[in-house]
Amino acid sequence: MLTLHSPLDMHVHLRQGDMLSLVAPHTARSFAAAVVMPNLTPPVTTMAQVREYRQAILQAAGRPFTPLMTLFFREYSRAELEEARPHVIGVKLYPAGMTTNSEAGLADMDRAAPTLEIMEDLGLPLLIHGEGCGFVMDREAEFLPVVERWARAFPKLRIVLEHVTTVDGVALLDRCDNVFATVTLHHLLMTLDDVIGGLMRPHLFCKPVAKRPEDRAALREAALNHPKAFFGSDTAPHPVSAKEAPGCAAGIFSAPVALPALTALFEELGALDRLQAFVSDRACAAYAFAPPEREVVLERRAWTVPERFGPVVPYLAGQTLNWKVVG
Repeated sequence: MLTLHSPLDMHVHLRQGDMLSLVAPHTARSFAAAVVMPNLTPPVTTMAQVREYRQAILQAAGRPFTPLMTLFFREYSRAELEEARPHVIGVKLYPAGMTTNSEAGLADMDRAAPTLEIMEDLGLPLLIHGEGCGFVMDREAEFLPVVERWARAFPKLRIVLEHVTTVDGVALLDRCDNVFATVTLHHLLMTLDDVIGGLMRPHLFCKPVAKRPEDRAALREAALNHPKAFFGSDTAPHPVSAKEAPGCAAGIFSAPVALPALTALFEELGALDRLQAFVSDRACAAYAFAPPEREVVLERRAWTVPERFGPVVPYLAGQTLNWKVVG
């Protein structure tokens, strides 16, 4: 048996409507709280939308669970952010067009400064999908100078580089005191070879794309040991009709397997004693956040991941895992 105290998923996509109802219970079952991304249609940019979406999540979760809400980055006034500050954990910045539902994202990074200055003053964290628009394997590295420039220009602004994927991204944590990072399950487990090295596997296609073995090794080292790296699954469901199709949608639905697969990996690496820090303690320190009290228990018990949850194929579908969430 393994008991985790207040496990947190610091990056989830819960979608809307029927998809929200399908996927939210999986995150709520394993985690005390989760940071919910705002890239809906339309994006969440007002407090009215935050309140409406939060209520929809609570209804869909089906059990005690705390959604940690975010705003979609735009040019906000001080009054807007002062109103939002008690109700959101951060503001999520998407470069325009870089991922699902990000068309309304920021096209000109130079226009971010006035809003970042207000966020720094209010103690409101900035969450970043850190990719440029160059060659797909280089997009994170291409965007890191922007992150570093903002970190130095706004030294009291806490910045979270979401779903970090590269050696260079991990290295940035050591250069900038105010930069943190989330690490996903799938980037800890796979490389680009798993996605396109044989037949194309659309259900493993995500953004940022999985990178090289040396990048995965750096992510594993950070997950085990870096005080500023913590878990964010980036669970991102799409129906089979959007995944097994021309123009395959980017996203991996990992919520049903997140804690069992992480536990198996940390056990394999001889580091079960460090899982608690990765899935809760470091995030609480980064966000100066007191999590809701909850214990989640995993048991060493073999089970087979279902091939489908409704119209969605989960990560590791059909595979046998040796740890299971039991309470």
